[in-house]
Amino acid sequence: MDRSLVYRSAGIYELVMLVLYGRHYFSRCAAVAELIPEGASVLEVCCGPGRLYHRHLKHKAVRYTGLDLNERFIAHLVRRGGRGEVWDLGDERPLPAADYVVMQASLYHFLPDPAPVVDRMLRAAGAQVIVAEPVRNLATNNIPLLSWLARRGTDAGLGRQPHRFTEQTLDAFFAAYSSRLRRSFLIPGGREKVYVLEAR
Repeated sequence: MDRSLVYRSAGIYELVMLVLYGRHYFSRCAAVAELIPEGASVLEVCCGPGRLYHRHLKHKAVRYTGLDLNERFIAHLVRRGGRGEVWDLGDERPLPAADYVVMQASLYHFLPDPAPVVDRMLRAAGAQVIVAEPVRNLATNNIPLLSWLARRGTDAGLGRQPHRFTEQTLDAFFAAYSSRLRRSFLIPGGREKVYVLEAR
């Protein structure tokens, strides 16, 4: 499967994310982890190399499962003691059930219509769905070279995705879930926004 260099190893991915986000890379995972109680079951879709689990959830004794299309990321997660499965979120299989279903910085991969993915997450969740998504993106930067590089570097194996959310378009998307929306907030630095949806 062809994918951008960023997605070819856990080490490269983590380094690039740290360069792009700086200290706010850690803020996103910390903000999401604060929403998950001790002992809960957690399903993280598009989990990457499992940073949320390794740095923020492992000590909370959660029952964690990570799903990702990238077999190298899943192997990294499993080698470090996590539970993971290679999974193409683009297929129609029901997701494994968990109290909390989480997605971080990956909803844009499913544009122009990410609703079926969110709906499947809601069906799998017993308590809440938590989505953290960038609303300020290098891919939409005014500097053409930076914008081009960011767009070329974000093929996780599903093809290049030229579209990104802004805060306004992301709010508009989640307006369709207003009856389930418990809260939304920007993480420190304002680069990403978190949405918490009630499953039932």
